[in-house]
Amino acid sequence: MKKVLVIQPLHQAALRLLEEREDVAFEVVTDFSADNLLGRVMDADAITIRDAPLPTEVLEAAPRLKVISRHGVGYDNIPVDYCTSRQLPVTVVGDVNANAVAEQTMCLMLAAARAGIALDYAVRRGDFAARARILGVELRGRRLLILGFGRIGRLVAARALAFGMQVSVFDPYAKGDAAAGVVFVDDLDENLATADVVSLHIPLVDGNRNFLDQRRLMLLPRGAIVINTARGGLVDEDALLAAMACGHIRAAGLDTFAKEPVPANHPMLQERNIVLSPHSAALTEEALLAMGLATVRNVLAGLDGTLDPAFVVNPSTLAGACDAAQ
Repeated sequence: MKKVLVIQPLHQAALRLLEEREDVAFEVVTDFSADNLLGRVMDADAITIRDAPLPTEVLEAAPRLKVISRHGVGYDNIPVDYCTSRQLPVTVVGDVNANAVAEQTMCLMLAAARAGIALDYAVRRGDFAARARILGVELRGRRLLILGFGRIGRLVAARALAFGMQVSVFDPYAKGDAAAGVVFVDDLDENLATADVVSLHIPLVDGNRNFLDQRRLMLLPRGAIVINTARGGLVDEDALLAAMACGHIRAAGLDTFAKEPVPANHPMLQERNIVLSPHSAALTEEALLAMGLATVRNVLAGLDGTLDPAFVVNPSTLAGACDAAQ
């Protein structure tokens, strides 16, 4: 019998896929502290995990592991280098949540452009006259610079074009002829200087923490809008607040943060020109179902030695994984 340790609950339909396998047992763990995991991981053949941290010490205590399946597309909570050294595949779910994140990106962009938080607050406190004082701007005709042109970036571009925006993309790894109506650019600094809106869709990896730092934020034209539905840590939050305080940045929409949950005393929480959501861009009913199913399918493929390389973030491990499943 093979054991799957389900760290953080999955959709019931996904758990039913595990129940249907007579050779698989699973345990759902809601306490994902290292101490608790150390007591449960020793006989695990596979792990599913959402956004909880997965320390190396926990994996070291799991000699039978054949696959780690991430419920999502980011994997900065998993020690991938260690997994690779052990020939242990780490999988992600592909594009099943891309539409949800793209829609949330546009939601934050619209709310930031139209001063949604400030207007909502004004109405709730009886200040209906705010309609003449707090004015938004339209997205039509404005230039959107998309940083990263993977699955989500492409969907954001299509939606922005439908709003009548001019869309430019900075992504050294994307093909310049991949999307109609989109202009690919090579010089990031030069194009930040003409971007009315910048939206991040890149991973958080070594070398790009605080990718939008003080220098790059101040390159943006006065009145620009910053959107981040990618990963916390890509935007220097202190620099963003400073740029907003001096009026250089008009507004921002943030779904991810350097520290999550956001500390209760963080000054971002008092800024009504920042639209916030709790790292929930991918969490629609439809996306949770699709992510859960994809997560479990990756686990079963890992146990069976049939992993699709398209979903493996460290594909050099596949030969070892297939050998282990024999």
